[in-house]
Amino acid sequence: MDDDAPDELFAELKTRHIGGWGVVQIAAGTGLAVYAMWVVILQPGFRKVPLRLQVPYVPASKAQVNHVMTLLRGRKGGLVDLGSGDGRIVLEAHQQGFIPAVGYELNPWLVRLARFHAWRADHHEKVSYRREDLWKVDLTECKNITVFLAPSVLSLLQQKLQAELPDDALVVAGRFPFPDWTPCRVEGHGVDRAWAYNMQAQRQNTPVTDSKLNNELTQEKGST
Repeated sequence: MDDDAPDELFAELKTRHIGGWGVVQIAAGTGLAVYAMWVVILQPGFRKVPLRLQVPYVPASKAQVNHVMTLLRGRKGGLVDLGSGDGRIVLEAHQQGFIPAVGYELNPWLVRLARFHAWRADHHEKVSYRREDLWKVDLTECKNITVFLAPSVLSLLQQKLQAELPDDALVVAGRFPFPDWTPCRVEGHGVDRAWAYNMQAQRQNTPVTDSKLNNELTQEKGST
């Protein structure tokens, strides 16, 4: 094929009417590309997670990150992001003065992506992304928690947080609120909204025992 062939092909595509079958072919190709990305990049983190607790990766928007940081304004110490995805919440938290800033994510590809973002921002030695199951993370020393998770996960996670977090901890949820908690502050609107929860207030209103939490977690793991 001569050197002019690619230019002639693109010129022909620009002037040719695609038609219905062409649209179907493009859609099919796009669908296969999305499926391939799911299999290679996203699926590994879900293989050992019960269906009810699987959360598709949806990156937080700039507005969502800003609202989370607004709710955390005035807080000090470290921050933990549960289900940290591509790591943008952790990275922004570090830049806002939270030390240490740690993200827990089960998907190995997303952990690598988060570390790449941190390296590109020249903060790779200052933040931490760990490939760990959030249900096994010890939160007893954590004071600032952020989560961007689905409602089905939040309903169970709130029990773990109540059982482990200290009274002076603040939990900030983005995109979806905790189903049984009353927020102390809300920032933003629609899908960009974020909710802040005072841990002492939640524990007083909806107490939970360690045995109850352990039983429910055992049932979830037994269903895999």
